[in-house]
This record gives sequence, C-alpha cells and structure tokens, in this order.
Amino acid sequence: MRILKIDHIGIAVKNLAESAKLYEMLGIQSTGSEVVAEQQVKVSFFPVGDSEIELLESTSPDGPIARYIEKNGEGIQHLALRVDDIEAALEELKANGIRLIDEKPRYGAGGAKIAFVHPKSTGGILLELSQR
Repeated sequence: MRILKIDHIGIAVKNLAESAKLYEMLGIQSTGSEVVAEQQVKVSFFPVGDSEIELLESTSPDGPIARYIEKNGEGIQHLALRVDDIEAALEELKANGIRLIDEKPRYGAGGAKIAFVHPKSTGGILLELSQR
C-alpha cells in the first residue's frame, strides 16, 4: 500500500452554508457542493495547499452524519488518506487483521473510490481511504 498524502479532513456540520462562512472568511473558497445520495450527505470541499477540508451535512435525519452529530456534536468526523490502489490497500489491511467497515470500495464525492477503516483498529479515528 502506498499512501500519497492526507486527502482531506471531514468535518460533520449541521448547516453547510453557515459553516462554510468561517472558511470563506479565512480566505478559503469552496470548489462547490455535491450531494452523495448513497451516503445521505451533502458535501463541500475547501482546498488548503495539497489537501482539503470537507464539510459534511446530513440530508436525512437518520443519516450517518446526523447520527454522528447527535452522539458527538459537530466536529472532525474522519481523516482521509489518498492511496494509489484502494483495492490493494484494503487487501493488505485485511491480511494484517485490520478491521474494515468497507471491504470493497464505494462511490465518494468527486467521483473518488472510498472505503472506511473501523475506528476500533485505528485508536478511535475513523479513517477513510480514497483513490482519485
């Protein structure tokens, strides 16, 4: 597995438009918003250097982000690492006994292939693997 960079940091928010104002005030402009229906989320990316900040707003009261906010409040929800070959990365992690949420990649925002590693295997951090 080859990790190329920190792809983005995902931040769960109740209101995407309101939360975006802070980053815009800091001079960071969004590349636009996108709804990922499969994940019941609306996202907006804010490029910072070679990485991005991803704001995530639930599109459903029982979606994963809504449940996360209900339990933990707004804030950092995941850390995403860009890999060169997500299928190979998942196989390597699985072979090393790392618990996965996704054993196969799924569709992510911006057309990325993504998969999540279970926080019980990462010291409590929801880790996303991303291939673009």
